[in-house]
Formats: sequence, C-alpha cells, structure tokens
Amino acid sequence: MKLLRVLVLVALPLYCFAGSGCPFLEEVVNKTISPEVSVSEYQNFLQDFAQTTEEKEALADAKQCFLNQSNETLHNFAQMMQIMYSSILCAIF
Repeated sequence: MKLLRVLVLVALPLYCFAGSGCPFLEEVVNKTISPEVSVSEYQNFLQDFAQTTEEKEALADAKQCFLNQSNETLHNFAQMMQIMYSSILCAIF
C-alpha cells in the first residue's frame, strides 16, 4: 500500500505538467484552432456557456477568426499554448 502511495505521489506532478491541468480547457483550445471544426459545431460544443444571441455571435466570430488563419499560424498558436501550459507561472496551478 505504501508503494502505491509513493507511485501516485510521483505520477501526479508528472500528470499535471503534461498539459494545462484542465482537459476541458485543452479541448476548447483544440476545437478553436482546428480547421476541421465548423462554426456551428463549435457553437454547439460550447452551447452551455453561450445563452444569449450576442454570446453565440461572439463564439462564431472567434471561431471564424481562427478559420481565416493559415495552417502555420494555427500550428504556432498550438505551440504557444503548450509553452504557456508548461510555463513557471502556470506550473503553480
């Protein structure tokens, strides 16, 4: 039992440093930058967070902004997010 505790305590920090620590946030970012996800799919995915027409339009505008970018820009944005997840300031969370 003690060995199990040690393994969990060792694995937990490694798991936390593997990304943002919030799988939902990572999924939102991935869907935001993915050119395969349409505006309507994106709005449906985040429908619980956008009830008003203005909020739905804001989601559509944000997604459309990313759809207008080149693949290189989207790749660079994804790399930037990974750098932010592993930064010293995010590591404390």
